[in-house]
Amino acid sequence: MQVNEIPNRVFYKDGEEFLYFGGTNYLGVTTLPEFQNMLLAAFQKWGTSYGSSRSANIQLDIYDIAENLLAQQMQTEAAVTVSSGMLAGKLALEQLHHTTDLVFHFPNTHPALLHPFSLPLIQNGKLNPFIFDPTVSKIGIVADAIPSLEVTPINLDILKSIPSDKEITLLLDESHSIGILGNQGQGVLNQYELPNVYCKISIASLGKAMGLSGGIISGNSQFVNQIKKQQNFIGASGMNPAFLETFVNAQTIYQTQRQQLKNNLNYVSTNLIPNTCFTFTNSYPAIYFDNDELLQLLLDNNIIPTSFPYPTASGKLSRIVISAHHSETDLEKMVQQLNIFTQMNSGLDGDMRFNL
Repeated sequence: MQVNEIPNRVFYKDGEEFLYFGGTNYLGVTTLPEFQNMLLAAFQKWGTSYGSSRSANIQLDIYDIAENLLAQQMQTEAAVTVSSGMLAGKLALEQLHHTTDLVFHFPNTHPALLHPFSLPLIQNGKLNPFIFDPTVSKIGIVADAIPSLEVTPINLDILKSIPSDKEITLLLDESHSIGILGNQGQGVLNQYELPNVYCKISIASLGKAMGLSGGIISGNSQFVNQIKKQQNFIGASGMNPAFLETFVNAQTIYQTQRQQLKNNLNYVSTNLIPNTCFTFTNSYPAIYFDNDELLQLLLDNNIIPTSFPYPTASGKLSRIVISAHHSETDLEKMVQQLNIFTQMNSGLDGDMRFNL
C-alpha cells in the first residue's frame, strides 16, 4: 500500500481511515507538533545540513554538547555521533576487527553488525571452539540488545563460560532499546554484570525512538577516540547539527512520551487475552506474530501492522508496534481484534509467549 503522507497513528488512503501500528516511532515524536517546532527552530539556527568533516578547522559545539549528554545518559565514558545507525555499526565493527584476534556474533544478529570475517558464537548449541584457541587472546562479540522477533533483552550468560584469560570486547546494537528501556531510556548495556568483559560498546540508530536521523557509538573512551581517527569517520559528514540540537532540547518531551508509552503498554497488557501466537511483554512496544489469518483479520479492520521479509527472520516479519502517540481508543480497537482472534481459535490457549 502506497501513501502520500507520513503514517502517524492514523493515515488516509482514498478517503478511508487506517490505524497504523507499524514503523519504529516508539515515542511518537516524529509527528508531535512541539517536537517538530523544536526541529524547525534548530534548522533556522544550524541550516538544513552541514557537509563538513568533523575533523575540519571549524568545530560546531553542539556535537560535544549532545555527545556528552548521550554518554551521561548511557552511563559510558564517551560517545560519538555519525550520520546513521548503519554507519555507526560499520565503524564500530571496523575498530573491533582491528583491535581483536577474532570477532564472533550471536545468532540472528542484524546485518549492520556482521563483519565479513565474523564467526558464529554458537555452534551445535555450544561455544565456537575457536574461542578456546590458545593463540586467540582478544575476542570481539557482537549482538542485538533485543534479538529479532524477541521482546526482552538478550541473555548473555553464555559469555561467563569463556575462559577468564580471554579479553572480551562486547558490541551491542541498542537501536531498538535506547530511548525506551532503562529508567531514563539509556538502554540495556550496563544492566549486564559480566566480569570477564573488558570493554562494553553500544551502537544505535537515533531514528527509532528518538525520531532523529543519526547514529551513536558509546562506551570506552579509548575505543570511541579511535573511531574518530578512522578515515571513514574523518571523510564523512557528521550527523545533522540541527538534529543534535533538537535531541538536547527535547529531553522533557522524551521523558513525557516515555511515560505515555508505559501507560499504553500497561493498557494493552491489562486487556489482551494471552495467546501462544503472540510474543509480548508489558515493557516492550511490540507484539510479534506469525499467522496469516491474524494478519488478514487486522487488515480487514483497517489496522495496519508492520509486515515484510526480515534479513534475520526465516520468513515474513509481522509485528504490531505500540507507540506513545496511540490513543486508548486506538489500543482498544487493536486489542479487540487480537482477542477476537484468540476466541476464534480457543484451542490456542496458554501464555507461553506472553510475559508480564
